[in-house]
Amino acid sequence: MPIALFALTLSAFAIGTTEFVIVGLLPTVATDLGITIPSAGLLVSLYALGVAIGAPLLTALTGRIPRKTLLLGLMALFTLGNLLAWQAPSYESLVLARVLTGLAHGVFFSIGSTIATGLVPKEKAASAIAIMFTGLTVALVTGVPLGTFIGQHFGWRETFLAVSALGVVAFVGSLIFVPNNIRHTPPASLAKQAQVLAQPRLLMVYAKTAIGYGGTFIPFTFLAPILQQVSGFSAGSVGWVMLVYGVSVAAGNLWGGRLADRKGPIPALQIIFALLALVLLLFTFTAHNPWLALLTVLLWGAVAFGNVPGLQVYVVQQAERFTPQAVDVASGLNIAAFNLGIAGAAWAGGLIVTHLGLMHTPWIGALVVLLSLAITTWSGVLDKRSGFAARTGGAIPVAH
Repeated sequence: MPIALFALTLSAFAIGTTEFVIVGLLPTVATDLGITIPSAGLLVSLYALGVAIGAPLLTALTGRIPRKTLLLGLMALFTLGNLLAWQAPSYESLVLARVLTGLAHGVFFSIGSTIATGLVPKEKAASAIAIMFTGLTVALVTGVPLGTFIGQHFGWRETFLAVSALGVVAFVGSLIFVPNNIRHTPPASLAKQAQVLAQPRLLMVYAKTAIGYGGTFIPFTFLAPILQQVSGFSAGSVGWVMLVYGVSVAAGNLWGGRLADRKGPIPALQIIFALLALVLLLFTFTAHNPWLALLTVLLWGAVAFGNVPGLQVYVVQQAERFTPQAVDVASGLNIAAFNLGIAGAAWAGGLIVTHLGLMHTPWIGALVVLLSLAITTWSGVLDKRSGFAARTGGAIPVAH
């Protein structure tokens, strides 16, 4: 794999840390700012909303900017957003800083996915995306537990200062290792790029992405309160549980990429969504025992992000098939769908916690994931009916 791919992974690590570290800090932030846990959960929703807006809209508007220049600008914006969060004097200003950081996040992963696939042979596309997204999973392994530890011992603001330092490191890594001559197809007009939203098959991909991730984030947003209030873990132990989760996610992400390469995106997604729904349902019953909860969190991590490579490869394949003039924007809309799912899940999870209680979030999340499994299965049926089978490297004809 080219070293430029690992430079993208470094940036993904920094971005992943700031996205997910807030989950471990929700009780701390809520106490410090005098807000409720569901209100603190909106810091997850509104960050994700910033990503959802930034991914398709800013990707389209920045389509003519050289890729390396854009990457460097995004990492600079990311660092600035975290510095603002560090100095935020109020809940409202913290929300603004999170939205600003989310805008950079959205564009980064939208162009990063297409850059990653362009750096390797087509048959390695899913693995390349998996490696880039490993930055997110490594953030869960090291960045999020460390950020949670910093927040609980030195204050949550210092966590954002530390993430700003990661942004600087990522900026330097991109400056040194990402080539200047990245392949870049000039974008179509905004009107043609908007045609992505008129393609039913692409809308189906976005639906399965948003719903699938919405299902897992309904309970994940409130994992720290569940671990403390239901499982009986101390506040200081939450970071260690997040470490276990992150290690499992890292392995599951790479496994998901290889599964999508070997079986194709649709069969891989069917397997992963089914396992994810099963694990979330299991957590409903195991969360009350700390050891069983820990084991279930380990299993949860193994399937939570394993669907990312398959979903990103599949949306690029469908875009090349239906809207070849707007592949970057189609990829960006899938990043938006990820984060619309997260935003909706954090909001819906807050309502569930308020009106039903924390332990209703896992089983409701499992039902939501099953809906995504159904959409995925229907996509596979439509592929066969149209005479195409989604495989890594593009859609290939199959016999009727």
